[in-house]
Amino acid sequence: MTAIVSVGMTVALVSGGFDLSVGSVMSMSGVVAGEFALNGMNVWLAAFLGLISSLLSGILTGLFIGRVKINPFIMTLGMQGVIQGVAYVVTQGAPLSVPLSGTFTFLGQGSILGIPTLIWILALVIVVADYLMRNAIVARKVYYVGSNQNAAFMSGLRVAKIQTWIYIVTALLAGLAGILTLSRFSVASPTAGQGMELQAIAACIIGGASLTGGEGTVLGALLGSLLVGLVNDALVLLNVSVYWQSMVVGCVLIGAVTLDVLTHRGKSS
Repeated sequence: MTAIVSVGMTVALVSGGFDLSVGSVMSMSGVVAGEFALNGMNVWLAAFLGLISSLLSGILTGLFIGRVKINPFIMTLGMQGVIQGVAYVVTQGAPLSVPLSGTFTFLGQGSILGIPTLIWILALVIVVADYLMRNAIVARKVYYVGSNQNAAFMSGLRVAKIQTWIYIVTALLAGLAGILTLSRFSVASPTAGQGMELQAIAACIIGGASLTGGEGTVLGALLGSLLVGLVNDALVLLNVSVYWQSMVVGCVLIGAVTLDVLTHRGKSS
């Protein structure tokens, strides 16, 4: 899940922004899908509506950042609170236990050729996203915007439109992670994505993305996600309390950002 969310976060970081609402979007999409499924709706249609809710949040975020020119930090922080509130209102703060069909749970619990279906889905996301980021013209425009937004605008690029699409992609991938979490655990929790934004940003920075924009790759985000996952798993295997894990990931993020800043300072000097 962290790797899937990190792919979208990479796109946002490359553009010179970031998205603090991905964890809330992840929670909301699972909660929306779970609530509809509990009320008798076909689970696939419920999952589709969960993705639609993510799409709407991405459109709203993108429009305010691209058109109204609200700072990404303020906008996504505000959306984090709004979307998390929606998830809590729908569930009344309690996880929803959702009876799911075998075909839907196959996404999160099944396997193909002995490899978990989740890994196949992640591989598909990585391959498609990496190809597009390396070859698609629109991806080149994202790098241009991240390198110098004013120059990109003066060159004729529709910066506002590009930024809107960036946050739509970020929200949809976070929504997909929420649907897969529901499929894996058959539980829709309003806290399912709690802390995901921290892990995703840490994974991207470790993988070579820069907070200044214009840098970053999908494969780098994948490698960063693997490292963050290994750190978390190592803490579990060492019987370290779960309360320490957020602190460790935070320290990793601070270290990665510090290294990024020092590296760019050295290049500029």
